[in-house]
Amino acid sequence: MSRPRVILHADMDAFYASIEQRDDPSLRGRPVIVGGTGGRGVVSAASYEARAFGVHSAMPTAQARKLCPHGAFVAGSMRRYVDESRRIFEIFARFTPAVQGLSLDEAFLDLTGTERLLGPARDTAARLRAAVRAERGLAVSVGIAPVKLVAKIASDVSKPDGLVEVKAEDVREFLAPLPVRRLWGVGPVAEQRLLQQGFATIGDLVRTDPERLRRLLGPWGLSLARLGRGQDLSEVEPYREAVSYSEENTFAGDVSDRRVLESAIGTHADSVARRLRRDGVAARTIVLKLKLARRVAAGPRGFPLWTRRVTLSEPCDDGDAIARAARELLDRAGLTEPVRLLGVGVTGIAARDSQLALFEKPRAAQRRDRLNRALDQIAERFGDDAVVRGQPEHAERAGLSMQIKRGERGGREPS
Repeated sequence: MSRPRVILHADMDAFYASIEQRDDPSLRGRPVIVGGTGGRGVVSAASYEARAFGVHSAMPTAQARKLCPHGAFVAGSMRRYVDESRRIFEIFARFTPAVQGLSLDEAFLDLTGTERLLGPARDTAARLRAAVRAERGLAVSVGIAPVKLVAKIASDVSKPDGLVEVKAEDVREFLAPLPVRRLWGVGPVAEQRLLQQGFATIGDLVRTDPERLRRLLGPWGLSLARLGRGQDLSEVEPYREAVSYSEENTFAGDVSDRRVLESAIGTHADSVARRLRRDGVAARTIVLKLKLARRVAAGPRGFPLWTRRVTLSEPCDDGDAIARAARELLDRAGLTEPVRLLGVGVTGIAARDSQLALFEKPRAAQRRDRLNRALDQIAERFGDDAVVRGQPEHAERAGLSMQIKRGERGGREPS
């Protein structure tokens, strides 16, 4: 008989804002909004005091200022947040080696089979929460369930600073009254489609005859119903390989100047390459992403998005080569209108054999490798901002990301 699974989802409460309040006593009890402070800034985190005014993440900072004019607006420090995240994940790893980070502030932990060593899952979760509070001065909300989806929902309903456990026999009852948008894979468009078919809650899907679901929604509807019954066998994946690396920014104003675009490409390419080298990997495909300034629909996605890619003859971890390829893609774009966002990414990730590469490469490439190693040593000692090519202000971000970036040891500070 298989052992019942025990999945824990840990989610830090208002992570960036809570760090600011912890480190600056004058901010405690005040509405704190962290993120881009420029004209196109975006809220990355809002304290619970700020949320009471309707402020939330991904909201334009200008709108947040209108809702909460007396709030404390903080640009934040990505380097501090990344370092704090590492320390918290070190605490998580004391309870199980099976930790899957979803972002800087949340993770799944597989506690299956740990009961004999650690005791009941609820007691383990309580000790984890106490350790984070005692050692880092921060609150973490936790959900426990036999499947990942339910554990994540449970941690969400436990906020702030709470703990909810959903036993296997209670999963269907827990999920049934929740709106269908709680299911993974149901975004705004899919939600409208479900509502039009009369499915407002997860329970509506689960109670529907499978044949009717198939007629109305096809295999997708049957998959959603299985999720709604808690039939999700996806595992906690602590060792997933990276499939891509990328950096992007939203410009403070629409950009038509080719020199500014090329400068941003150079800054992003160097950052991506440095992360590749730290992870001992290289990339074969270079991707350029542009979001045009012309609005075609309402909302943050209402701008035309243009992406192009090129595959190199050999895997690469050199910022200059990545930038060169991205600039060639820019040349091919034939842009005739301003750009709002620019990103540089890489895919086709493979392990890098540095010794083999050293002997196979021509002298110019070997010199470039030695230069990159010297730059990496400077960055390790003095930070990623110690040596920056071009003008980094051209690549300032509109907000701070919660994304876990492989190979990153702290980011550029926003203006």
